[in-house]
Amino acid sequence: MTSTRLVAAVLVSLVPATLLAGCGIKSAPVPPQTVYPAAISDLRASVGPSGINLTWSRPMHYVSGHSMRDLGAFVLLRSEGNQPLQPLVEIPVSDQERFSQQRQFSYLDNQAQIGSSYSYEIVSRTTDGYTSAPSNRVSFTRPQPRTIPKPQSFAVPAPNAVPVVN
Repeated sequence: MTSTRLVAAVLVSLVPATLLAGCGIKSAPVPPQTVYPAAISDLRASVGPSGINLTWSRPMHYVSGHSMRDLGAFVLLRSEGNQPLQPLVEIPVSDQERFSQQRQFSYLDNQAQIGSSYSYEIVSRTTDGYTSAPSNRVSFTRPQPRTIPKPQSFAVPAPNAVPVVN
């Protein structure tokens, strides 16, 4: 057998094996629009000790309804007054491999000014970059902190004090 025929015979025998091996994924391809995270629908705002406290739940599914295990980050958007929303902060999520993942998240916007009104939305992002639709929008005005009046001090005589008479 000549070397050309030997090479051809080897290639012919390897082609079926490589076609059967494939890439290792044994399911149908998934359209990209179904792997976007479902939008967060429970964003809430409340007054915090030094700013506006925002809380929300972890998105658990993709838009398709399948369970999501690759949540990578949240991007919090904020606007002041009637201005357009702008990214404020990216909050990384690093618990993908944990058995028990964090279900509730929060962020304290300590840059919010007293008396100013803000609107917030949040989007989630998978580890490979798919981004959800924006969450529900919440608007909040940071209130003036409540001041508790200081108790007045009164001079109270000691229990065994004897009044001094002049």
